[in-house]
Amino acid sequence: MKMTDIPFGTTDWASIERTEHKGESGMAYWRTRNFGAIRVRMVEYTPGYLADHWCSKGHVLFCLEGELETELEDGRKFLLKPGMSYQVADGAEPHRSFTALGATLFVMD
Repeated sequence: MKMTDIPFGTTDWASIERTEHKGESGMAYWRTRNFGAIRVRMVEYTPGYLADHWCSKGHVLFCLEGELETELEDGRKFLLKPGMSYQVADGAEPHRSFTALGATLFVMD
């Protein structure tokens, strides 16, 4: 990831408009900022959220609260708890998210 033409700034995430994204079950609420080709999000998943698709987009994801289970298309599963992160490249290892308890994440892609 090459980051260029981004002046220093701060983000008050509570002031960023929240958008709704329905899962196969549950909801995801995104607060999104874009910096050129880089998207930065604060994402809240409701308890019982299950993604409605397999994602092939690359991300760097950091779990702030709750627990997030990430399933890879090949069947492997990984559990993130607060303070844990994962990273995956574009087009590598399709994945989807599930949370029984709910989760808050910081995501860059």
